[in-house]
Amino acid sequence: MGCCISQLAAKFAFFPPTPATYQVKKRDDGRLVAVSTTSSMPISGAVDDVNLDVLLVDTKRGNKIVAFYLKNPYAKLTVLYSHGNAADLGQLYDLFVQLKANLRINLMGYDYSGYGASTGKPSEFDTYADIEAVYGCLQTEYGISQEDLILYGQSVGSGPTLHLAAKLPRLRGVVLHSGILSGLRVLCHANFTCCFDIYKNLNKIQKVKSPVLVIHGTEDDVVNWLHGNGLWKMARDPYEPLWIKGGGHCNLELYPDYIRHLCRFIQEMECMTTEIRLRKIKQTLRVPKRSDTTISTNCCCQVKCRLPNCLNCSKVSCTNCCYWPKCPKWKPKCLVCWMPGCLKCSCMLPKCSCACPECSCACPRCSCTCPKCSCACPKCCCWSVNCSCW
Repeated sequence: MGCCISQLAAKFAFFPPTPATYQVKKRDDGRLVAVSTTSSMPISGAVDDVNLDVLLVDTKRGNKIVAFYLKNPYAKLTVLYSHGNAADLGQLYDLFVQLKANLRINLMGYDYSGYGASTGKPSEFDTYADIEAVYGCLQTEYGISQEDLILYGQSVGSGPTLHLAAKLPRLRGVVLHSGILSGLRVLCHANFTCCFDIYKNLNKIQKVKSPVLVIHGTEDDVVNWLHGNGLWKMARDPYEPLWIKGGGHCNLELYPDYIRHLCRFIQEMECMTTEIRLRKIKQTLRVPKRSDTTISTNCCCQVKCRLPNCLNCSKVSCTNCCYWPKCPKWKPKCLVCWMPGCLKCSCMLPKCSCACPECSCACPRCSCTCPKCSCACPKCCCWSVNCSCW
């Protein structure tokens, strides 16, 4: 039952452009070219564009998807772009060129199964297989690791984006453009999750360890702004969000704040080193509070031992009035004036009763020649502080 409802939800979730806005053709030299279906000209405007690679990538679900790789010779990072619904690569090519130039990045965009010139039919799990295949292509064909990769997901594209981001702990960053909490929450405005729900991003975003930038329009009538706000609040490492006042669902790129804020995010991700990321992770980790109760591991049973409480204030190891402070340089307190190490009136033991002039300590057994007492303070473990042997 859940599978049938999930397939029904997929029919309402995916709207690929019909017909596709481009076709993929092979030249005589074996190079693939994307040609517009309306003008029969390459969508790049040039017959031989060395900065655009058109790829056919095989997925583990048996589909062949189309991917565009736009190269920037000055780029330090690469963006893997997962587009929104009702669009394909032919419509997004001009946007890709602008992002590549303004952000100074390499950009990989791809069409989901059933979109554009890609084969198959669109579904949630097909999009997961699609982005995994494209990421594998970036690794094998271009040598791009997750440390130099930023995942970008727009609308429905936030689903496969967070799916892959949750599996890559060393990812450089994530951008969620008009992202969704889940498919059911968009279709029915529900506040609960069902077994047949698709793109359960609210569960996956909590597994993403890299910085997350959320971009959303306040007047989005397709995916409410509350989706973006919820994703930002649940992110483990949230970046300063961009709430575009008056922005809708498909026009955020037209606002100047969009490219300005996105450029600042890319620059900060470029400057973020592994050392900085590790320091941020350590700061976000919750350090457990130290306990005064310890467990002895030398015994056959786990015996809980703790330091004694102060007799006056009932605190553990009180340093003001307790006999068992934590300071190693602690001195015993006088029983009369309560000053530590008092030499005037601190006598913890009764004084010697002999009249010998050599004996002036407070111990009953001192090192004088008096027959009444015999033994020295430090030599015989005397506790007196007035003893001349100290």
